[in-house]
Amino acid sequence: MLLGFAALALAIPAHADDAPLGTSVEGLLDYARANPEYAAARHEADAATERVYPAGALPDPAFRMELRNITNEGSDAPPSLLPSRVGSTKYTLVQPIPFWGKRDLKRDLAEATAEQARGQMATTWSDLAASVKSAYARYYLIAGSERLTREIIDLLSRLERVALVRYESGLVPQQDVIRAQVELTTMRGELLALEGDRAAVEAGLNALLARQPSAPFAAPERLRAIPAPAKLEPDALVDRLRSRNPQLVADQARVRAAEKSRDLTYRNRYPDFAVGVSPIQTGSRIGAWEIMLEVNIPLQQETRRRQESAAESMLSAARSQRESAVDRLTGALFENVAGLQAAQKIEALTTNSLLPQSEATLQSALAGYETGKVDFATLLDAQRQIRKSRQDRLKAQAEAQVRLAAIERLLGEDL
Repeated sequence: MLLGFAALALAIPAHADDAPLGTSVEGLLDYARANPEYAAARHEADAATERVYPAGALPDPAFRMELRNITNEGSDAPPSLLPSRVGSTKYTLVQPIPFWGKRDLKRDLAEATAEQARGQMATTWSDLAASVKSAYARYYLIAGSERLTREIIDLLSRLERVALVRYESGLVPQQDVIRAQVELTTMRGELLALEGDRAAVEAGLNALLARQPSAPFAAPERLRAIPAPAKLEPDALVDRLRSRNPQLVADQARVRAAEKSRDLTYRNRYPDFAVGVSPIQTGSRIGAWEIMLEVNIPLQQETRRRQESAAESMLSAARSQRESAVDRLTGALFENVAGLQAAQKIEALTTNSLLPQSEATLQSALAGYETGKVDFATLLDAQRQIRKSRQDRLKAQAEAQVRLAAIERLLGEDL
């Protein structure tokens, strides 16, 4: 029975949430949703959305009570503050009513402001996600460089043993052994530096994820796949940029808000109203009713003209800011697409040509050194070349991921 339950438990796949944090960038992005800065932007957007309905609602009515002739002059009754024991009591209920169209404009203005807040929320997430993706690419680069450095250290250890054997046999000078040891010590120093860089990158990632600075990460296992070339056509990306970029969405909402604010400013040329009803109590009964209509007089025309001019200027500023942002973001998009394509070409060249050639050169130099046909300097050069080729491939892969993260930040969505 117990064996059956154990087999069943092993057959059940582990939940995705149980995966170690750091093996992929997707897990980091899921965790980053709890980032306090993004949470604050989300709450601000929710608050702006909740302000839409009140913006278009009628103002609250006002109630007023007037006690008249509280001294009861002209009668034998003593002074009083009770409504039924004064000369008369007037109750007034007043409802302010804005001029036609003002409530709709205020609601539209609040909706545009809410959309602007949602755009700011999306911008915050795009910036955060791009930072996480870029940091993970550097984390992958450093982890790969550490792994490569350890492999090179193992290779140099073997070369040191080969040089030592040949030196003891009198086939090579002692300088070969010393040079191998110096190279080995240099690589160990680079490994220590990489370990420091890794700790710094992990601390930065933890800051983005709102974790403890020393919280550990699993070793990175893979990078995201680079989209197909058809998805990286600049013209198609520009169209997506103009319609999806969070900053441009927020800027467009700012333009609409400025338009509604301008229209509302012009609508303030017309008066607002207030209507009221007043029952008048005499003794213990209502003896009379009054109806009231109040109109404010928009007399300060110079003030309104200045306000209208300011609203027009704010609208022009919002439009200019959006046009400037479109030009700037379009340039950044083309720059990052070009950088991504260059990184892909470097990776392909390194993987398909330079790396196989370097490996063949190393094997040839190693065989030649063992037979005495090449010197130790040639062998070290071959080792350095293959190390550089592998590092160049890692750097190109990381650069492509950084460029991809920048493109997706500009688009406001993953490709």
